[in-house]
Amino acid sequence: MPGPDALAEARAGLEQVDETVWVEVIRKMDEVYNDLLQYEVVLEQKNAALEDSQQFIESVLASMSDILIVCNRHGTIQEVNDSLRRCIGQDESQLRGRPLAELFADEGSRQRARDFFSAARPAAVQDCELLISGRDGSPLPVSLNCTPRLSGTGKLVGMVVTGRPVGELRRAYHALRQAHEDLKRTQQQLVQAEKMASLGRLVAGVAHELNNPISFVLGNVLAFRRYAARLQSYIEAVHSDDCQRSPEVDRLRQELRIDRIMADLEPLLDGMTEGGERTRDIVDGLKRFSAIDRTVDEPFNLAEVVARAVRWVTRSGPSGFQVKVDLPAELPVTGSPGQMQQVLMNLVLNARDATSGCRSPQLEIAAIIADRTVCVQLDDNGPGIDPADLSRVFDPFFTTKPVGQGTGLGLSISYGIVERHRGRLEVCNRAQGGARFSLILPLAQLVP
Repeated sequence: MPGPDALAEARAGLEQVDETVWVEVIRKMDEVYNDLLQYEVVLEQKNAALEDSQQFIESVLASMSDILIVCNRHGTIQEVNDSLRRCIGQDESQLRGRPLAELFADEGSRQRARDFFSAARPAAVQDCELLISGRDGSPLPVSLNCTPRLSGTGKLVGMVVTGRPVGELRRAYHALRQAHEDLKRTQQQLVQAEKMASLGRLVAGVAHELNNPISFVLGNVLAFRRYAARLQSYIEAVHSDDCQRSPEVDRLRQELRIDRIMADLEPLLDGMTEGGERTRDIVDGLKRFSAIDRTVDEPFNLAEVVARAVRWVTRSGPSGFQVKVDLPAELPVTGSPGQMQQVLMNLVLNARDATSGCRSPQLEIAAIIADRTVCVQLDDNGPGIDPADLSRVFDPFFTTKPVGQGTGLGLSISYGIVERHRGRLEVCNRAQGGARFSLILPLAQLVP
């Protein structure tokens, strides 16, 4: 401890210091204090930016659907994301510090994971499928990618492992393949629709061209029928008892079988008339079927459309398919007869296809009239429709037929046509077996 003399000497020395020195000391202290304040502000800014970056990285890792594992260069887990924790059912404290190989379900996968770190300079690994232990202990196939993690100086400090459950990849691939198949089917349907449109125009032209010769035939048959009656009268007059005729004329009459010819003329003319009228009906049906949609509805007899659709389908299919039609003679409705014929042909065709495996394929068509509506029921004796498929029968592209035999558009298009006619198209399974399609349309007038 300094003595009184030393303190006195120090006090005397301070008194001798110039005032400018004290001013300089105070100024330097202010500069140092300002620098400290600036360093503190910069440090707080950098600390805030670091916290923002850390929160951003954590939010990105937490939102990743793929699993993420960060390991050191010895294969020890350092960081994981939420996706891995959800996948294997373990929290971060249980995973940190464990070897990566312990996460896998079989020895082959564990050895492959060890190989990621065996080389002095491990290479990147792409799409390596291994089995990881799932939440319930069952093996879960995952597709892994492994990438070396380097320091700022390029030194290996560890590996980053990312992966995705293969089930998700397979589902995504299946969805992509299904979309591709749907696109191809849609393209085929567009091509087929264009073909059908061209065919419709062609059929309309052919039907129009056939009308003229059919009219000629029917007109000539009627004329020839009148001529035959006159010829019959003339022959009877020539060979009557009042007329003098030579034996040569009688012999020629017997030799040429004139009596037989005259007897056959009437049936032949009846057959020609019937054939011409049936041909005319077929041409009329073709014209209706191929007609372009009209904005103005017209009245027509639904019973005739049903009969025409049944006749076309049964004549073009197997002879064993039997159709029983029990309809009133008149079922007046309003709309497009061509479109309704398309609907009924689709329904009859579907019934024929559904009963193709039955011993006695059969379709029964009946009508129920009530409340100014008509319900045409088509009941087949096929195997019916799977209850799980009943709600999807009218969906576009849905079909239970083998590939190449069904487009899945017939019933969907028919459903839309019936809706445009202010009606309904329904389907159900019958209790005694088989399916029932019900076509419900408003009547044009009350049927007594």
